[in-house]
Amino acid sequence: MRADRLVASLLILQRRGRVTAAELARELEVSEKTARRDLEALGMAGLPVYSQPGRGGGWQLLGGASTDLTGLTADEARNLFVAAGASSSTTEMRSAMRKLLGALPASFRDDAEVAAQAVVVDPAAWGASAPPPPPEHLPALQRAVIERRRVVLGYVDRTRSVSERFADPLGLVSKGAVWYLVAGTDRGRRTFRVSRVRSVVLTDERAERPEGFDLRTAWQEIVTTVGERRIPVRATIRIDASYVPALRGQFGDDMMLAEMDGPAADGRELVIIGGPSTYVIAQHLAGWGGLVEVVEPPEVRAHLVRVARELLRTYGASADPDAEDAMLNADSPPAAGGVTTTRVEEQA
Repeated sequence: MRADRLVASLLILQRRGRVTAAELARELEVSEKTARRDLEALGMAGLPVYSQPGRGGGWQLLGGASTDLTGLTADEARNLFVAAGASSSTTEMRSAMRKLLGALPASFRDDAEVAAQAVVVDPAAWGASAPPPPPEHLPALQRAVIERRRVVLGYVDRTRSVSERFADPLGLVSKGAVWYLVAGTDRGRRTFRVSRVRSVVLTDERAERPEGFDLRTAWQEIVTTVGERRIPVRATIRIDASYVPALRGQFGDDMMLAEMDGPAADGRELVIIGGPSTYVIAQHLAGWGGLVEVVEPPEVRAHLVRVARELLRTYGASADPDAEDAMLNADSPPAAGGVTTTRVEEQA
């Protein structure tokens, strides 16, 4: 976890007094770019961390090194424990936090202990089951990444074919509740779903790591590639700007705004919707009725006409149009974001 590294980086700074990004990278077994980004994150979080360029320079805490965390202000200690406490789901992390708490000045400890318990991250949405536990072989792969050891993976692909593969682990990514391993293979860089790993054997061979490899950058490239494959079809629509937040809530990452300088004179905005097919896009848009105008492609408009005809065949004409209009108006979508606030007591 990044919180683990931030705490470790801070303790190393306290112990060593001054370190370079390269030295910190070697000690934490991460790339130099990752170490530098972590040091910058400590500074951006308000901790007194600064860099000194030139020969003999490096990163250090303002005021010099010490054996405890007396260089931190009360606010800085609280902020650090709030951030770390939200990530303290593992035994190792809780142990690190206890040690860090013991290193604080006595006057800071009570507030820091409360701060560590101030934030809880619950990944389960209302009405949804808790996410599954971490995959069985995740710890072995974490060790392989950190120790830079080549592995032999027993793997089941999406066609249920079982194979053994040599891989050089480069990093692990958690996307939602799913873990992925990014690794080098004899066929180039590949992404493996950790839940499909059936066995992991760590070899004594050192894993090859491309020079300058950055996991965050590599993952963004993977996300872009997968997104283009998963969402091959685009549709352009017009909708009142006040409904755009609700539309974004429905489509999530499958929706993006067109390049415009804001809403047009009529208050409507151009929006680009993505999906696996024109028919699926039409199905999702059908519930918006006349609030949405499909600009292109014509196939989506044709599918919407088809859906409308199917509904007419199923439900026919209303015997009481006035009563029908009253019910429809009562159920009209909310404006300005389309989100209705509900008290937590009602949801829980």
